[in-house]
Amino acid sequence: MRSSATRKSLSLVRNLGILAHVDAGKTTVTERVLFLTGAVHKRGEVHDGTTVTDYDPQERARGITIFAAAVSCAWDGHRLNLIDTPGHVDFSAEVERSLRVLDGAVAVFDAVAGVEPQSESVWRLADRYGVPRLAFVNKMDRPGADLDAAVDSIRDRLHPHPAAVQLPIGSEAGFTGVVDLVAMRALTWTDDTGAMTVSEIPAELQAEAARRRRALEETVAERHATALEEFVDQSQLSAKTLSTALRDLTASGEIVVVLCGAAYKNRGIEPLLDAVVAYLPSPVDRPAVAGLTGSAVGGEEQRSADPDQPLAALAFKVQATATGRLTYVRLYSGTLRKGDAVLDVTAGRTERVGRILRVQADRHTEVDQALAGDIVALVGLKGAGTGATLSAPDAPILLEAPASAEPVVSVAVEAERNTDTERLAQALARAAEEDPSLVVRTDPETGQTLLSGLGELHLEVAVEKIRRDKGVAVTMGRPQVAYRETVLQGVTGFVYRHVKQDGGSGQFAHVVLEVHPLTGTPGDTGFAFESKVPGGHIPREYIRAVEAGCHDALATGPLTGHPVTGLRVVLTDGATHVKDSSEMAFRTAAKLALRDALRASTMALLEPVVELTVTTPDDTLGAVLGDLASRRGRITGNTARATTAVVTATVPLAEVFGYATRLRSRTQGRGTFTTRAAGYALAPNASSGSSSVFGR
Repeated sequence: MRSSATRKSLSLVRNLGILAHVDAGKTTVTERVLFLTGAVHKRGEVHDGTTVTDYDPQERARGITIFAAAVSCAWDGHRLNLIDTPGHVDFSAEVERSLRVLDGAVAVFDAVAGVEPQSESVWRLADRYGVPRLAFVNKMDRPGADLDAAVDSIRDRLHPHPAAVQLPIGSEAGFTGVVDLVAMRALTWTDDTGAMTVSEIPAELQAEAARRRRALEETVAERHATALEEFVDQSQLSAKTLSTALRDLTASGEIVVVLCGAAYKNRGIEPLLDAVVAYLPSPVDRPAVAGLTGSAVGGEEQRSADPDQPLAALAFKVQATATGRLTYVRLYSGTLRKGDAVLDVTAGRTERVGRILRVQADRHTEVDQALAGDIVALVGLKGAGTGATLSAPDAPILLEAPASAEPVVSVAVEAERNTDTERLAQALARAAEEDPSLVVRTDPETGQTLLSGLGELHLEVAVEKIRRDKGVAVTMGRPQVAYRETVLQGVTGFVYRHVKQDGGSGQFAHVVLEVHPLTGTPGDTGFAFESKVPGGHIPREYIRAVEAGCHDALATGPLTGHPVTGLRVVLTDGATHVKDSSEMAFRTAAKLALRDALRASTMALLEPVVELTVTTPDDTLGAVLGDLASRRGRITGNTARATTAVVTATVPLAEVFGYATRLRSRTQGRGTFTTRAAGYALAPNASSGSSSVFGR
């Protein structure tokens, strides 16, 4: 490390995301943070279309976040690099790409609804990447707001250990502040300007505050050795010990600190910012990032947040702007200066950085260099895509890229004018480059161009962006879901012998396979390969070729030509030829063998399903339930909430297309719904309504 001053500088950085279910108030929280930190001088409002982070015309028109937006601001001597992420299920890939590069997150929850379907989904994504987080229970001023109920829903549905560090002062429209249970003081907001007053705890709340502080101390002491020692000796914890322990437990994921407020009325944002600084980790607090190095299989190296180490950075977003092609990167180690040559390890080519930009949503400030821990945008990289690793040319390292979500919906797209066909092809390629969860392909039977994505809205937004940005008139076909094929009953001892002789060296490979369902639950997806070949019968490199050939065979199933999933393949035996065997021969043999083995298996068709959550007035509940039944919905929950009902059902994705119009009709425009991907299920037989099972 260059100096202790550099390390201290990095310790004052927080890279965090704002996560939530749609309409929990996530963007409003972000706007209030920007206003209070002085990053903007006027509060933006979602309903006015004046927010900083929702700057795209479609975001402002629809009133939702579609694209992850990065902004920087300062609070209490710390620099906050903040990413406002989408809350709609169709844009969850944007959330995942952001979480891959963050050190912490704030999850925003509705104080009335508690944990909602998409908040559950983004929480699981944060779990996957080990991102420490805080919880902010928003909209405490709404009728029915209940902090304790929200905390219970976090505990019951997300399974962390939530630790509320605040007690509300007032309820619903009378919510005016909180009791800070760490510092044991009252924080109040008497108007909507955001001006905070610090005072003694009101007399009527002192006993309840003392009780909750005691419970908080016990929760912390149970999980933190130093806190436990002080608690045993002193029968209480000092504010300093409690705060330090909460920071440690947040970093380890053992506790989730819970705060509350009403962002729209500017209440509770200052304590939230203080908690971000106090409890979320800096880049130097996070574990060193691991990556693959060298040519040796399994070679691994770790890079810490040190500007003196070789460069290691991950590209998590690509965007075409008036400034040029922007590549958003997180630096995990090293220093990057404008003009530097960097190695795109993923693609195996060297590029040169033109400019380095600090990002403020759609505005940018040029800087001369970026250090480990920074999140910046680069201009000048022509080929580095989302998920690419950038490293020093003389010290390559390959970092784990964000997982790619598999498309579930496709539409046929074509230019209205033949003269625009080439422009549309270029625009689609650019769209897929910016958003890897979009897939463009040509239907081999019809020759149509198909655009696939994560949902109907996802595709609508992508096409509308092409129309607006490129000026291309585009027509869209009806949405089609992405079916899959699976194995219900496999085969054992399936022998395949591949022999090819065209003069000269031939091809020879002999394999024996078993095919089984992946699990005992139809609808589970994935693929597993296992080798049980007796020692010496097949060389190791040929076994790897067999696995690759099996992957090749999964692209097209025997029923309808859809990809195959939910199976386990076991290579049990085989044989080689001293001259004619090769990796290519075994890969070809495995592909053909598995293709034939699947034809001999009992196969079934799978369709994607979603968890549909409908909020409807009580007087239209019957109509909603009847409509869900007609859509093959399986009701999984029905909760009463004041004068409304919240119905949860598992519904085939194909039945959800056009549901917004039907729901408006059934509820006179008063019903709302959200969806969350729920995997795959057996598709029905069109003639009998039973499971679609085909044996060969």
